[in-house]
Amino acid sequence: MNASTRGTGRQYWVALRALLIFTVVLGVAYPLVVTGIGQLTLPAQANGSTVTAQGKVVGSSLIGQSFTDKKGNPLPQWFQSRPSAAGDGYDGGASSGSNLGPNNPDLLTSIDERAKVIEKVDGVSVGRIPPDALTASGSGLDPQISPVYALLQVDAVAKARGISADRVRALVEKHVQQRDLGYLGEPTVNVLQLNIALEAMAPSE
Repeated sequence: MNASTRGTGRQYWVALRALLIFTVVLGVAYPLVVTGIGQLTLPAQANGSTVTAQGKVVGSSLIGQSFTDKKGNPLPQWFQSRPSAAGDGYDGGASSGSNLGPNNPDLLTSIDERAKVIEKVDGVSVGRIPPDALTASGSGLDPQISPVYALLQVDAVAKARGISADRVRALVEKHVQQRDLGYLGEPTVNVLQLNIALEAMAPSE
């Protein structure tokens, strides 16, 4: 074996050892350390911010979901989420906005159709419907709606459930999440958490 062959073999052996070391350190040890830190310091976030009801995981506080029938019609006994443009709705693998301009005819048609549904279900005029009730978010996965949209649905939800509107309105106001740090973003209402609390309410006597 000449010097050139030995030198090449040595280089391969060094490369193989480097591959094994980095695989163990970066592919095994590092993920385990990061996962352990996450579980110790932020367990809820590390596990997907899951939401449970009656001991069962029913969703995530970070991802919206639909409260409609099989045909996509809103179920009046539930608060409705913001429209989604992600796949068939709130599909994390297809997260995206519609990417349609404000004058796009398809977007305008969608807004008009959504407005008509809300008019019918919630019994309100178009002028009272807030933008987040008619347009999808940039991700298509938003779990929150504005307090204005939540309060707009109070009467219809209360009627469908046989609960006084005042009680449902108080529940919505209780679930309003204020701006982060007091000034970032806008107040929101998490629809899944609100609906879970709504389901736990006893009908009005």
